Amino acid sequence: MVVGSPPTVRRRQLGRELRALRETSGLLAEQVATELRCSTARISRIETARVRISPGTVHELLDVYGIEGPERQRLVALARQAQETGWWQEYSERLTWEYSTLIALENDAAELRWFEPSVLPGLVQIEEYARTVIRKTLPGHSAETIEEKVGVRMARQRVLSRETDPVRLWAVLDEAVLRRLVGGPELMHRQLRHLVDLSTLPTVRLQVLPFARGASACITGPFTVLTFPETADADVAYVENEAGDLYVEKPAGVARYNLVFDDLRADALGCDDSRAFIAEVADGLT
Repeated sequence: MVVGSPPTVRRRQLGRELRALRETSGLLAEQVATELRCSTARISRIETARVRISPGTVHELLDVYGIEGPERQRLVALARQAQETGWWQEYSERLTWEYSTLIALENDAAELRWFEPSVLPGLVQIEEYARTVIRKTLPGHSAETIEEKVGVRMARQRVLSRETDPVRLWAVLDEAVLRRLVGGPELMHRQLRHLVDLSTLPTVRLQVLPFARGASACITGPFTVLTFPETADADVAYVENEAGDLYVEKPAGVARYNLVFDDLRADALGCDDSRAFIAEVADGLT
């Protein structure tokens, strides 16, 4: 892992290496937790990069594993690098850890494969569309809270246009996403024209899954598969639902989502035909 790699990727690398050291030492997570006087869940979250880990904690873990010399110095240095914070950290007390993790992973990703059957992905929403959706999902919240969440969503979109290594987005959208009049016809017209413009970017692929293609969209809810620049960083699938957000990291589970995405994009219109389809729906709203 290069020194300049993003903090979340470094944290994931550190977690993998600490887990490997624990397994090599023959210790169970429960035994390490006893040594550090913490919960087994915390050891698990450290090893899966669900929490930030301080250099001091790394020292304690390396004491348990008997690691000294240059290898100890390298891992402690990696922990310090992983302490760097992203722009979203200023909202950390008001965002769930699942959402903060998603933002961090998006920031580190090379490509996002996104399927949406209900509403547009947050990374392609215009501000008014985002505000309307957030108001619906957070009834009773203050205007200040709504505006902060809209601001966070708009800030997330910078990963698509940043000068260095913009994230590639490949999204398959069910036709229902385009037909649903979020905020009314005029707002949806502007939103769909924004989609048409985005689809011309070399880093954005948008495909539409028409109603005429049958039951394809009925087999799953929304999900995102994130891939990363470093081959050592395995894909992660993110699944959002009312019962709670879920991160799938086991290879078999992620492979299933990649297979589903491949089936969906094969059933969907090609990118050029999808652009024309979106433009046609937009024109029908004027």
